[in-house]
Amino acid sequence: MRRCDHCDLPVNAGCGCSLPQKTSPNPAKEAADSGFPAGAILISRRRVAHRPGCTHQSDSEIAAPVWGWILDPDPQLWRRISEGTPAHATHGNTQRYAVKRCQSCDT
Repeated sequence: MRRCDHCDLPVNAGCGCSLPQKTSPNPAKEAADSGFPAGAILISRRRVAHRPGCTHQSDSEIAAPVWGWILDPDPQLWRRISEGTPAHATHGNTQRYAVKRCQSCDT
């Protein structure tokens, strides 16, 4: 199954990257609706870090063993995520780690 390089979801079966981007007047509410705390970091199998409420993925599909996550990360961890400073999942699939941040979530 072909997966989207941007969001890691199956193309034509969950990937919404080609759909118009939703905008939320209240990002904290979007995070609350996802079931994850607003500061959580979600980690895909492609080693990409996302935030709850990411505009190009379905938070309802985030579950172990495919995804890992960090519920209460250090506030500066998001900016440090890189090849040299990976973020390791503490929940879900704890074998997952992120080496880059989602471009949509990074704004």
